[in-house]
Amino acid sequence: MEMVPSEENQFVPKEIQNAAEEPRVLCIIQDTTSAKTVNERLTLNLPVSTTLSKLYEDVAQKAGYVNSTFDLAWGNTPEMAPLDHSSHMSLSDSGFEPGGKKNFLQLTDKDGQQPQVVSDESGTAESSGLDESSQERFIGPLPRDGTPGCSGDYGSPSYSYSSILNKSETGYVGLVNQAMTCYLNSLLQTLFMTPEFRNALYNWEFEESEEDPVTSIPYQLQRLFVLLQTSKKRAIETTDVTRSFGWDSSEAWQQHDVQELCRVMFDALEQKWKQTEQADLINQLYQGKLKDYVRCLECGYESWRIDTYLDIPLVIRPFGASQAYGSVEEALQAFIQPETLDGPNQYFCERCKKKCDARKGLRFLHFPYLLTLQLKRFDFDYTTMHRIKLNDRMTFPEELDMSPFIDVEDEKSPQTESCTDSGAENEGSCHSDQMSNDFSTDDCVDEGICLDSTGSTERALKPKSLLTFELFSVMVHSGSAAGGHYYACIKSFSDGQWYSFNDQHVSKTHCRYVSVHVCRTDHPDDIRKTYGGSSGSRGYYSSAFASSTNAYMLIYRLKDPSRNAKYLSAEDFPEHIKSLVQKEKESEEQEKRQREIERNTCKIKLFCMHPVKMMMESKLEVHKDKTLREATEMAYKLMELEGVVSLDCCRLVKYDEFHEYLERSYEGEEDTPMGLLLGGVKSSYMFDLLLETRRPEQAFQPYKPGEVMVKVHVVDLKSETIASPISVRAYLNQTITEFKQLIAQATGLSAETMRVVLERCYNDLRLLFVPNKTLKAEGFFRSNKVFVESSESTDHQVAFTDSLLWKLLDRHGNTIRLLVLLPEQSPGTLANRTLCQKQQQQGSSTSTSDSQKSSDASDFEHIESSTQEADSNSSLCVAADNRELENRIRAAAGGSSGASSDPENHFACEERSDSEVNNDRSTSSVDSDILSSSHSSDTLCNADSGPIQLANGLDSHSITSSRRSKAHEGKKETWDTAEEDSGTDSEYDDNGKIKAEAQYLYFRAEPCSQEDTTWDAQKCLVVHVDKRITLAAFKQNLEPYVGVTSTQFKVFRVYANNQEFESVRLNETLSSFSDDNKITIRLGRALKKGEYRVKVYQLLVNEPEPCKFLVDTVFAKGMTVRQSKEELLPQLKEQCKLDLSIDRVRLRKKTWKNPGTVFLDYHVYEEDISISSNWEVFLEVLNEPEKMKSMSQLAVLTRRWSPATMKLGPFQEVILESSSVEELKEKLSEMSDIPLENLEFAKGRGTFPCDISVLEIHQDLDWNPKVSTLNVWPLYICDDGAVVFYRHSTEEPMELSEDERNELMKKESSRLLKTGHRVSYSPRKEKALKIYLDGGPAKDPGQD
Repeated sequence: MEMVPSEENQFVPKEIQNAAEEPRVLCIIQDTTSAKTVNERLTLNLPVSTTLSKLYEDVAQKAGYVNSTFDLAWGNTPEMAPLDHSSHMSLSDSGFEPGGKKNFLQLTDKDGQQPQVVSDESGTAESSGLDESSQERFIGPLPRDGTPGCSGDYGSPSYSYSSILNKSETGYVGLVNQAMTCYLNSLLQTLFMTPEFRNALYNWEFEESEEDPVTSIPYQLQRLFVLLQTSKKRAIETTDVTRSFGWDSSEAWQQHDVQELCRVMFDALEQKWKQTEQADLINQLYQGKLKDYVRCLECGYESWRIDTYLDIPLVIRPFGASQAYGSVEEALQAFIQPETLDGPNQYFCERCKKKCDARKGLRFLHFPYLLTLQLKRFDFDYTTMHRIKLNDRMTFPEELDMSPFIDVEDEKSPQTESCTDSGAENEGSCHSDQMSNDFSTDDCVDEGICLDSTGSTERALKPKSLLTFELFSVMVHSGSAAGGHYYACIKSFSDGQWYSFNDQHVSKTHCRYVSVHVCRTDHPDDIRKTYGGSSGSRGYYSSAFASSTNAYMLIYRLKDPSRNAKYLSAEDFPEHIKSLVQKEKESEEQEKRQREIERNTCKIKLFCMHPVKMMMESKLEVHKDKTLREATEMAYKLMELEGVVSLDCCRLVKYDEFHEYLERSYEGEEDTPMGLLLGGVKSSYMFDLLLETRRPEQAFQPYKPGEVMVKVHVVDLKSETIASPISVRAYLNQTITEFKQLIAQATGLSAETMRVVLERCYNDLRLLFVPNKTLKAEGFFRSNKVFVESSESTDHQVAFTDSLLWKLLDRHGNTIRLLVLLPEQSPGTLANRTLCQKQQQQGSSTSTSDSQKSSDASDFEHIESSTQEADSNSSLCVAADNRELENRIRAAAGGSSGASSDPENHFACEERSDSEVNNDRSTSSVDSDILSSSHSSDTLCNADSGPIQLANGLDSHSITSSRRSKAHEGKKETWDTAEEDSGTDSEYDDNGKIKAEAQYLYFRAEPCSQEDTTWDAQKCLVVHVDKRITLAAFKQNLEPYVGVTSTQFKVFRVYANNQEFESVRLNETLSSFSDDNKITIRLGRALKKGEYRVKVYQLLVNEPEPCKFLVDTVFAKGMTVRQSKEELLPQLKEQCKLDLSIDRVRLRKKTWKNPGTVFLDYHVYEEDISISSNWEVFLEVLNEPEKMKSMSQLAVLTRRWSPATMKLGPFQEVILESSSVEELKEKLSEMSDIPLENLEFAKGRGTFPCDISVLEIHQDLDWNPKVSTLNVWPLYICDDGAVVFYRHSTEEPMELSEDERNELMKKESSRLLKTGHRVSYSPRKEKALKIYLDGGPAKDPGQD
C-alpha cells in the first residue's frame, strides 16, 4: 500500500489521504417512526463515494436500529420509492448533492412495522451491522470523563428498558437503581464479587416449608447473585431483595449511608442464619478484635477490655486540626496512637490507689480475613451548625501491610498486668501471656488472624506476607453531605481487572497498579481520582474546593494462597443452586416471550360514546396480526357494551380526539390486520380510535379521508333557542351552495332561505353568503362549528350585525353560568318583596309597547338609572323566608319562559353601535374554546328539541360536552384575581344612586338543584348572565332576589380554596368570571365613591404571635388619620372590647407581617398615604403618648442580645431624629448602660420579628457594620419598623457542654418552628435505615 505524509508528518495510506480531500454529502435524517422521535434529527457527513448500503449501516448505527428493519426516503418527496438497501450505487449517483448542501431524508417504517431496536433478540453486533464500540453506545449511560461510572449528579443515570436487555461486554450484570438505591447496589456488587461470601451463600439451602421465600433475605440475595452470574441482561432489578427487607416503594426514595447499610444487613443475615452452618459466617469473614486499654505510667498497671469490630473508622481530619491525614497508613497510625491522661484528666490507678498519669489507647489483637476501612468523610461543623463532607485527599495502597500497626513493646514489659474493668463482656485480670492463651482457644474457629495466639517472639518473626491485604473494592461517594451518588470500583479475582459498577452500567476502569501509590497508564487514572482533594495544599480550606467524588469505604482481602477462594463455576454449583438457575432461566425465557408479544402489540387510545355512561376512554391493546373484526370485538367487551348494543351495531373508526374529528372509516377492511391499518406497532400514535355505535334501524355513514367534520346548531328565532349540535361531513372543495344542500338533507330545513354562520374561533362569527366560494376558502378546518337558520322572517334582509340572528348568537357566546349564594337571613316578607319586583318591572316597562308588556320579564332585562320613585319603592322591599326562593324567582322572572310575539322588536330598544359590540366581544379574557360552546345544550337550548338522528357516534351530548366538563373542573382552580388587587372605585354618586348607562344584557335566574352545588340549594341561585354586564348592573338584577337595594349588599367572589374577596369595581364587567364560578351575597352597606374597605390588625411586638386581626372598617379619601381613629375606636370597643384612648394608639403601614411607616394624625388618605382595595393596617397600643411628630423621624425596634446568658431581651422602640448611626448607638447606650465604645449592633434578617436561633445570632449577623448612616448598604434602614439587635462587645458567650448544646438546639428548633421561621442549623430529617425480619414494619394507626 502506498503511503503519503500527512499534516502531522506521519505516513498514512494514500486511500485515506484521498478520502479526506473527497467532497462530502451532508445528510439530515428525520425519524418519523414514532411521535417521540419525530422531532429528532440525525446528521451524517459522508464522502460522496459512500454506497447506499453503507448509508443504511451508518444510519442504523447512529439511530440504534437493526439494519434492514427500516426504510430511507427523500424528505421532500416521500411518495417516491425508498432508497435501495442493498444498492452499491454511490451517493452522488443516487441524487445526493455534495458541497455543504442539505440532503433531507426520512426514516420510515418498513412494511408497516417499526424499526427493531438493537437488543439481544436482534442478534449480535455482527448481525446488526454494529461494531463493538457502537453497540456499547446504545445499551446504557456512559460515565462522564474523570468520574468512573459516575453520572455526575446525585441521582441515578436514566436508562431505557431496552438498555437493560444486552449484557455488558465485560460479562458482568448491573443493578437497576430503583430511585436512590445506589448505595445498596454498590454494597451488593461488592458482596457478589467477594468469592468467600458468594460461595458461602450458594452453599446455604433454602427450606420453603420453613419460611416464605418473599420475606427470606438470604434466599432473595441468593437469587440475585445467581442472576448476576448467569443472566443475559445488562441489568436486573433489586425490588425482590428490598421487598424481603420489608421495604415499600417509599424506601427507594430515601438516601442512606452505605456503611450503615452494611452493618444493618449483616445483623439481619446473622439473625436469619441462626442455627445453620452459616450462623458465624459474618464473624468469620469480617469480624476483628481490638483491646481498649488504660496503662498507668507509674506502676505499669493496665486495665483493658476486648472489643470486636466489623470495620475500622478512619478519621480524615482530626477535630480542630487544619490539615487532614495524607494516607490510610497515617490515619491507621493515628487510630492506635495512645493519648496521655494527665492534669485534671488523670486516671485513678487501682494498684497505686491514687490518680496518676496514664496512657489510654487501642491495640489491634485480631484482623479479619476481609478488612473493611471506612473513611469518615461526613462530619458536623459546630461553627456553622451544618453537616459537612470532607473532600480532603487521602491515598490508599493496593497492598496494605498491617504489621506496623501492632505495638508489641507493652507485651514484653514484665510489669504489665491486667485487671477486670467493670461492664465489659470480654474482660480479664491476667498477665499478657495468660490473655493470649485465653484467646487462642476462642480463635481456633476464626478465619482471621489472631495476633496474640503465639508468643511475641514468634509474632515478631512472622513473615510480612501473612499481614498483607490486597484491595479489591472501593465504594465511592460523589456529592455532598446533603446527598449524592454511590458507585463501586471492584477488582475481579478471576482476571485481576478493575471494573466500575455504576448501577446498571458496568465498565472497565482505566487503571492498573504497578506499585504502591503509583499508577502508570495511558488512560485517566480512575482509582487515583477517588483519593479526593485537589492538586493544591492540604490546608484547612482545601476540602471546600476539592473534588466531591472520593472513596468512602475500602475492602481488603488477606493475601493467603491457601485460603483465598475462587468463584464457583456453574458446573460446581450445588444441586439446589442448579435448580434455581434453571428456574430463573425459564422465568427469563418467559419474560423474553412476553417482551416479544409486547413488541408486536399495538397500544392505542380508544374512545366510545356509551349510550348509558356517556363518553368513555380506555386503551386498546391488540396484536398486530389481529384483524379489524377481532379488534372490534375486543373493543366491544372493553367498553362494556354487551347487553346495551349488539356487536353488529359497532365499528372502529379513525379519530382525532383533540379536534374531535372522525378521520376515516374502514369499510371492507374487516379482515385486514391491525398492524397494517395502524401503520405498524408504535410506542404512540398521532391519532386515536373511536368505537362508534348505531341503532338497529340506522346505517353507518362512510367517513373518507379528506372530509371535514361540521357540528351544525339549528337556531330558532321565534323561540330564541339554539339546538344541540348534529354532525355532518363535508369536503373542503365543496361550495357554500353544495354545503347548504348537505345541511338541508341532514336537518330538513330549506336550503333556499338558509343562513349559515361559521364560528371560526371563540365568538368570531362569519356569515357564509358567497354561493360559489369553497369551504376551504372560508376557513374550514378538520373540526368546525356552524349555526344555521331558515325562516321566512325579514331578519335576513338587514345587515348581519344588526340582525336578530347575530344578537342571539352573540348572546349565546357571551353567556356564563354563575352560582349565587343568597344571605342567610333577609328582613321582611315575600309579599313586600314581590311588590318591589312588580314596581321595578312596571318602572322599567313604561316606555314599551303593548306587545312588549305581555312579555316584560324577557331574558333581556332593561337596566337604567333608578328614579326617585323607584328608589322609594325599593325601600319598601324586604326579604322573605328562603324556603320561598323558587316562588320569588318565578315572581322576578315573570313570563320569561314565553317567547316574544315579535322577536325583532325584542332588541328594538338596544342602542349600541357595532363597534361598541365588537369591542365588548374582543375584550374577554375567558378561555374561548370553553365559553364559545358552553351553552349549546344546557343554557339556551330548547329542552324539547332533540337532535336529528344520525348514526355518527357524536350526536346529542357530544364529545364536546364531555371535554368541556373536564375543562371547567380545571378552570375552577385558576381564577383571575386582578379585580381585587386594583384600587376602589364606585358607580354610585353622592346620594348612592347608580350612574351606569342603560344596558340591555342577558340575565336569567333559576332555582339551584342539589346536584349543582354543595351549598344549601334553597339559598342558591343559578344565574345565566352575559359576562359583558357590569358589576353595577349585575347587582341591580339581583335586587329582587336579595330583597334590598344594591347599595345594601356586597358581592364576594369565592375562590377554589373557599377564600372570599369582595368585588368592588362596579364599572368593570364579569369578563374574568367563567362557568360555575361561585358568588356569595352578604348584607351590608356597599362602598361609595372614594371609600375603601380596610382590615385592621393589632401589632403585639413582644407576643409569640405579633399579628392579631381585629375588625373590618371603612376609610374614605380625604379623611385624616385622626378622623379614622375616631371612627375606629368605638367599633373596637363594641366588637373587640378594647377601650382605648385616641392619644395612646397609632396606625401604621402593614406589609405582610412587617410593621412599616407610622401614620401621623394630620396625614390625609390618598394625599399623604396611598390606599387601595382590601387594604391592611396595623393598630399599635402605646404605653405613653405618641413621640412621633414628624416624617423626618425614624422609629426603630431594638432588642438586646446577652451572650453570657444566651437570651434575647424584649423589643424596645427607639425614636431617632435622623439616620445617623452615632445617634442610634447613643440612644442604645443610654437605654442599656452599655458604654458607647463597647456597643455593637446588627440589623435583623427576614420578616418581623426577625427571629433567629440563639446558637446562631452571635456569629451569623453582620455585627457593627462600618457605616455612618443607616440608609446605606448593608443596613438600608429607610423606613419605620426595622429590627436592630445590639450587644456588649466584651461579653463572652456561655460555655456549653455537648449535652447542653444539643438540648438548647432542640428547644430553639421547636421555638422557631412554632413561629414559622426557618431553622437553618436543623439537618434534613432522615428516615432511619431498618431491615425488618418479619416482612415489614408494624403500622401505627396514629401515624400518617
